[in-house]
Amino acid sequence: MSASNQNLHSKWTIGGLLVSLGIIYGDIGTSPLYVMKAIIGLNFAINSDLVLGGVSLVFWTLTLQTTIKYVLLTLSADNHGEGGIFALYALVKRTKIKWLIVPAIIGGSALLADGIITPPISVSSAVEGVKAFYPELNTVPIVIGILFVLFTIQQFGTKLVGKFFSPVMLVWFAMLGILGVYQITENFEVLKAINPYYAYHLLVADEGINPEGFFVLGFVFLCTTGAEALYSDMGHCGRKNIRISWIFVKITLLLNYFGQAAYLMQHEGVTLNSLGQSNPNPFYLSMPEWFQPFGIVIATLAAVIASQALISGSFTLINEAMRLNFWPKVKIKYPTELKGQMYIPSINWLLFFGCVGIVLHFKESSKMEHAYGLAIILCMIMTTILLNYYLIMKRVKWYFYVPLIAIYIVIEFSFLAANITKFSEGGYVTLIIAVALILVMGIWFRAKKISKNYTKMVKIDDYKKVLQELSTDLSIPKYATHLVYMTNAGRVDEIEEKVLYSILQKRPKRADLYWFIHVNILNEPYKTEYKVTEIIKDDLIRVDFNLGFREPTKINIMFKEVVKNMVKNGEVDITSRYESLNRNNIIGDFKFVLSEKFLSNDSDMLWYEKIIMNSYFLIKKLSLSEEGAFGLDSSSVKIEKFPMVLHPPESICMKRIE
Repeated sequence: MSASNQNLHSKWTIGGLLVSLGIIYGDIGTSPLYVMKAIIGLNFAINSDLVLGGVSLVFWTLTLQTTIKYVLLTLSADNHGEGGIFALYALVKRTKIKWLIVPAIIGGSALLADGIITPPISVSSAVEGVKAFYPELNTVPIVIGILFVLFTIQQFGTKLVGKFFSPVMLVWFAMLGILGVYQITENFEVLKAINPYYAYHLLVADEGINPEGFFVLGFVFLCTTGAEALYSDMGHCGRKNIRISWIFVKITLLLNYFGQAAYLMQHEGVTLNSLGQSNPNPFYLSMPEWFQPFGIVIATLAAVIASQALISGSFTLINEAMRLNFWPKVKIKYPTELKGQMYIPSINWLLFFGCVGIVLHFKESSKMEHAYGLAIILCMIMTTILLNYYLIMKRVKWYFYVPLIAIYIVIEFSFLAANITKFSEGGYVTLIIAVALILVMGIWFRAKKISKNYTKMVKIDDYKKVLQELSTDLSIPKYATHLVYMTNAGRVDEIEEKVLYSILQKRPKRADLYWFIHVNILNEPYKTEYKVTEIIKDDLIRVDFNLGFREPTKINIMFKEVVKNMVKNGEVDITSRYESLNRNNIIGDFKFVLSEKFLSNDSDMLWYEKIIMNSYFLIKKLSLSEEGAFGLDSSSVKIEKFPMVLHPPESICMKRIE
């Protein structure tokens, strides 16, 4: 771990605590807007067993799932200071267990699918508070308008906006705590819900007390859906800052949940609908009437911040997925100088249209609750599986991790079983999105593997003589002073056969100096190193870049910097070899040659390989070009197409006739 990351995780500051409030607690922090409403239901008579059982389940879910599993345990599994399911996969990948790719892809896809439902449900729940004053108001256009503004400002970065996030979230959590205390003082009896007996009693209660039965867990689970964000954003805030700020956040959340429960217990026997026909939400109903307009404004701001955190997290997730070969290359912009901050236009607008589709489909937050939670519980289960192998890798004693992982598997599969009932009521929406993302990631990863298996490597030593002679063969017109090829060859003494075919056969390319560039993506997030190997003196040089999986791949700028340093050290002469230009110290031209594969008609593939490879090339057409992905200037790039032949057919037996 670098010194800066070590300091980030070992120290805590007031500023760090405030940043944590602004960046990572938006999703879990806005859950009081809809959790109790979902547990109680709009048309079922409120009874104390249901209220006490519901808030007891919330208390123990936040304690077992969020506090112990994520804040105490999972935050310890950092990859050079970074967290998140792909960072965890990058760690356990070292165990060489191939199938761990499956939970990584499912978990990452589920987290992205969650990013499409969180902004609509948070913003809708907050904005619907206005219905207390304007019962007939259609909030759908307002919600879409807020989402449009939110997604539009992403391109400018969140550096300035982020300065307002922390104070707003501090006000939000303070408001949650104060409102909770205000109601609890009216009914201290609600505090007995800390006893887990009430949670158990609700789960096994008959329909008269709990119409949902065991499946009430599907709604209780909503209180912990932001837990994955705590882990994903660890690199931005630091482990210690998250752990300390969580104490404050958890206290205010629980005070508010218990406050809502205290309010509901005072209205036993009536329905939520009869308490607030226009906006039957216990979150707003538990506020003093004079405070409701202020509460609505603060809740809307908090909901927007919750959405912002998930959007930024989605950009980070896709960037990591690209580096791990899970996602096609897409354009990444860096709107500010803040390390790790990025903007991915295609993902931004994909999320926006997904959010708008959710809002138009469900219209109300109470209906969105049915779609929410099913995808994220899959992500949590996948994190538990990867965490199990992380603990094995760290040589933790089996009698510690086996019972621990078993407990969380039971808890999370119980949540999954309860959430399955949401499938027909809206859960299918996020599940369809998650499956689509799983297919894209799975196809891309598998196709890259197939492509790698059919890429033939050759020894450079066998071609040194011909390359030297080609470089000085004046009978062949000079193609470029410096000819640069990108290579996937991991070994310095090897190169793809197609690269030598391009230089020697496709059209002989004479150059004064040949360069091979290899980009190696590391399992750690932030590192920029390079190594130079002179393979043939003054004729062939290889440059290896070692980049962290969160570093931008700006090869054009990086390569120029390498050449500049080599010239400074007297290792290479880049002036033009044309006599007139050389006399005047004119720098020679650099030409990049990139190969673009296409599927050859000569391929004799198995049926599943056909589906994978045809899908891969279709997705590739929609993704970023090779020169764009490497950050190259298109004016100096030549694209050459090469047929990709999988399982070439056996030689055809033909008979010659006279």
